Amino acid sequence: MKNFLEKNLLPIAIVLGIVFHNQLYALSFATPYLLSLMLFITYCRISWSSIKITKFHYILLGVQYIGSALIYLAIRPFNEVLAQACMICILASTATSAPVVTGLLGGSISTVAAYSVISNLSIAFIAPLFFSIIGETGKTLSFGASFGYIFLKVMPILILPFLASLLVQKTAPKLHRKIASAQIVSFYLWAVALTIVLGSVTRFVVSHSSSNFLLEIIIAVSSLLICLLQFGFGRKIGRKFSFVVAGGQSLGQKNTILAIWLTQTYLNPIASLGPGLYVLWQNLINSWQIWHKNRYEENSKMLSSHAKFKS
Repeated sequence: MKNFLEKNLLPIAIVLGIVFHNQLYALSFATPYLLSLMLFITYCRISWSSIKITKFHYILLGVQYIGSALIYLAIRPFNEVLAQACMICILASTATSAPVVTGLLGGSISTVAAYSVISNLSIAFIAPLFFSIIGETGKTLSFGASFGYIFLKVMPILILPFLASLLVQKTAPKLHRKIASAQIVSFYLWAVALTIVLGSVTRFVVSHSSSNFLLEIIIAVSSLLICLLQFGFGRKIGRKFSFVVAGGQSLGQKNTILAIWLTQTYLNPIASLGPGLYVLWQNLINSWQIWHKNRYEENSKMLSSHAKFKS
């Protein structure tokens, strides 16, 4: 039963989120708390001595933040909601599970872990900046007031788990080790949070589907194209630094739960369909990559065994 759940948690979360979207909407208040707890458990797992920030990471940050601004400015003249959906798919920080997938693909875990940390911490400052300019709060408050309001809402979710993990590591090392060894808890929290946010996305899409059907299709296709481009562009950057897999995962695999929550809270809720579908695209891509790697290794072993047999 446990193995079945671990292998099929994503499709289960998607089905539950779609089918029970009306009921799950009542639990949407829990999303930021689940995000904080997931980040706290993840930060407890990280060995900070292995975290080294390099030129490679700064380039990825530039692509993440400058790229999201450019795509918003390029699409905004045509459709504001589409521009927001595309922007958040690039702006979103790296998924905390990215180092795990990187390890399965034979990439540098520490490199992706480092980028995941700086990406999730820096978004606490960058997101309020973006949303104060283009979001709903910027329409009713001054830029400074809007930035402060959003930052105070986002900061506890992204910064406090980091500080709490350092505090526990210093003051209660035994508890810290126990939390670090309980990563499966973070996995199940991710599934619960994903189910809730997908329920919220589904509820909003269903209630507005008659008037936004074409826009929703365009957002779906756009999120797929952006997902493919980010994995591909990340691998291209990584190749120059001998971090092909790490580059693809750092740019391509996103913290979609955070992205959906931010969009639903500070942008047009319809735009949350972008990161809502992105979670499907990125998992399909990673599943294919893992399958392709395993198949390649199996074929290599068969060829090696055949060569030994012939000799």
